Amino acid sequence: MSSENADAGTQHDEPGASPVWDVVVVGAGPAGASAAYAAAVAGRRVLLLEKAELPRYKTCGGGIIGPSRDALPPGFELPLKERVHAVTFSLNGKLTRTRRSRQMLFGLINRAEFDAGLVEAAQKAGAELRTGVTVQRVEQHGSAVPDRRTVAVVLAGGETVLARAVVGADGSASRIGAHVGVKLDQVDLGLEAEIPVPATVAEDWAGRVLIDWGPMPGSYGWVFPKGDTLTVGVISARGEGAGTKRYLEDFIARLGLAGFEPAISSGHLTRCRSDDSPLSRGRVLVCGDAAGLLEPWTREGISFALRSGRLAGEWAVRIAESQDAVDARRQALNYAFAIKAGLGVEMGVGRRMLTLFEKRPTMLHAAITGFRPAWKAFADITRGSTTLAGMVRTHPMARRVLDAVDRRSS
Repeated sequence: MSSENADAGTQHDEPGASPVWDVVVVGAGPAGASAAYAAAVAGRRVLLLEKAELPRYKTCGGGIIGPSRDALPPGFELPLKERVHAVTFSLNGKLTRTRRSRQMLFGLINRAEFDAGLVEAAQKAGAELRTGVTVQRVEQHGSAVPDRRTVAVVLAGGETVLARAVVGADGSASRIGAHVGVKLDQVDLGLEAEIPVPATVAEDWAGRVLIDWGPMPGSYGWVFPKGDTLTVGVISARGEGAGTKRYLEDFIARLGLAGFEPAISSGHLTRCRSDDSPLSRGRVLVCGDAAGLLEPWTREGISFALRSGRLAGEWAVRIAESQDAVDARRQALNYAFAIKAGLGVEMGVGRRMLTLFEKRPTMLHAAITGFRPAWKAFADITRGSTTLAGMVRTHPMARRVLDAVDRRSS
């Protein structure tokens, strides 16, 4: 960071006092980096805190759909490992069919490179990065807080960082989310293996992914090719740990990949917020996984992280400028409204799609593989020309099907 920006971090502070940042962002994943970029590009003093050293591995399929591309900083170059033009669908290994598209459906990245690029964009915009820093808690009252316009971010070891606004983007086990009181409605377990393969195997997967609708309600598996490595994973409801592990083992064996040693095997819990879950408390906002923002059916989280992070950064700037608690509260409510009006609506449709998928996986598979409008809707969503919510608004048949599911579920 330039000396000019470094000086900006301490301007207007009393001599000898701790610097007061306009915005402190906790967590440097896609949500946090997007929030830091949005606040820094607005000219504010931004500190981005990350407990790990970057780059670092994250359990994630790494699919970049249209809404993700649209939410990236201007000029950001995606470090794509693969461009996907074909999807093979199967129903627990059976009824396999491949659908193809002349246009790219979505891209595949490695999260370590992608996240590092987003952090670099935030730094170039003026944000300061500190890695290897663990946040213990945030305080909005008490001796550590000099006034009502300030939030204290307490680090491991006792150091305190002061801010006018805080954005929590510290993942699905978020400490900032706990402070805000985030409530979770759906928790799923994802298991994944990064499997290096010979060139002959990699060639067979070039430009093509596999999606397998799994044996347990709401479960599915995927194969995402990334050069000489295949990312193979499965996801299902938490509480089905043994069944999920067995599904991954069977899935890998069925694909003929059991003879290759995974470079990395990992697991991760994904968490969806409940409808009434708060998104703020005082001068603290949450976004991305920390807020439980992801699509409930596919558990796609990158686009939700990028979009909610950008909104959180923009509204954190407004909160930082607020002179009193009433105005800060008004800005926080505006942030919540923006999230609910966009991502919240998409999550609502995603929940309905998950219910349909849990009850009728065979029907869903038959529609996507054999009914051209359903395949077109899938392709349009992945490209970003529509969303799940937009599809339901514009496709009467999709609306009727989901309405029927709602009636049977009520």
